[in-house]
Amino acid sequence: MKRKLKIHNKTDKPDNIVYNEQETIEQCLLIERQLPFFMQDFFLYLKNAVAISTRLAYLEDILFFCNYLIKETTLCSTNIVQDIKIEDFNKITSRDVNHFIGNYCSRYVIENENSFRIMENNVRTLSRKKSSLSVFFKYLYRDGMIEKNITDGFNPIKLPKPQPDAIKRLDIDEVVKLIDLIESGNMLTEKEKIYWGKTKYRDRAIIVLFLTYGLRISELQQLNISSFNFNRGEFKIYRKRGKEVLMPINRTCEQVINDYLEKERPDNNNLDDDNRDALFLSLQKKRMTVRTIRNLTKKYTSLVLGMDKGNGYSPHKLRATAATSLIQQGFSIYDVQNLLDHDNITTTQLYAAHKKDVKREIIKNFEWIDD
Repeated sequence: MKRKLKIHNKTDKPDNIVYNEQETIEQCLLIERQLPFFMQDFFLYLKNAVAISTRLAYLEDILFFCNYLIKETTLCSTNIVQDIKIEDFNKITSRDVNHFIGNYCSRYVIENENSFRIMENNVRTLSRKKSSLSVFFKYLYRDGMIEKNITDGFNPIKLPKPQPDAIKRLDIDEVVKLIDLIESGNMLTEKEKIYWGKTKYRDRAIIVLFLTYGLRISELQQLNISSFNFNRGEFKIYRKRGKEVLMPINRTCEQVINDYLEKERPDNNNLDDDNRDALFLSLQKKRMTVRTIRNLTKKYTSLVLGMDKGNGYSPHKLRATAATSLIQQGFSIYDVQNLLDHDNITTTQLYAAHKKDVKREIIKNFEWIDD
């Protein structure tokens, strides 16, 4: 039986954030126990050097590489990952790593008793695996555990340059149509309206927050009632790398949240301790999951766009909608960068360059032949 995790929290960080971080840490520790002992110092380095989610990604990639060494090569003297020696890693060359990333990782097969699963990775996934191994081998070399820095020989992986016109987002009229759909229930089947009638205020609040702030799905999913201070006109979110940020709240967002709290959200007396502070709840009176929120946004946007439900827009495309809408209304790309927490201004510039309406107006007013 899985033991219940109890939190003794003396920080300002909400318990649900602490709990989610601990779950990720537990996943990291589980992988570390499967890896060779000589990597212990590297585990400590990751713990102090990178975000928890990045730490997990690195460990998953290194475990995957170790399994590859055992199953697909003759570089190791053992058939058990935990028993791999540092001497085995000293035999690895940059050519071996290039073959792993460029040949094996691009497409491989997972076989079980009943089926074969073909796994095909895109360029970004390959780039991340290369980054994980680069960090790992550089650490081993810096720590004197291997004799050569083989990372200089890793083949480059060229990521495709993002094209502004390829950015998927909603147009202004589609945003209006989306909000009207959630408020009225138009375009929903009679069966869907039964469920919608119980969640319309919640769903509207979720969509409006995405469209106003360009929140990441994890940032919205983690919101609590205690995150909001309406007297001061602000609410608190936790961004990547544990950054705590105060966001101003406008009248629209205050209204949709209060409507949800007053008209739809279950009373706290009917909730268990783990969910009393959670802002967005499922019909099962539990904090909504990331998957449920993603499916919700895809469902509504697919109706607006006339697509199959599985092809509707994800919360990340609502984030792109917020960015392009703000820039088109004249806000500085630096202000939008700050609001959306982009690490690099070039990401924000992509949204600034996405001006299909401007192109349409140019061509419309640039005729060579008169009527």
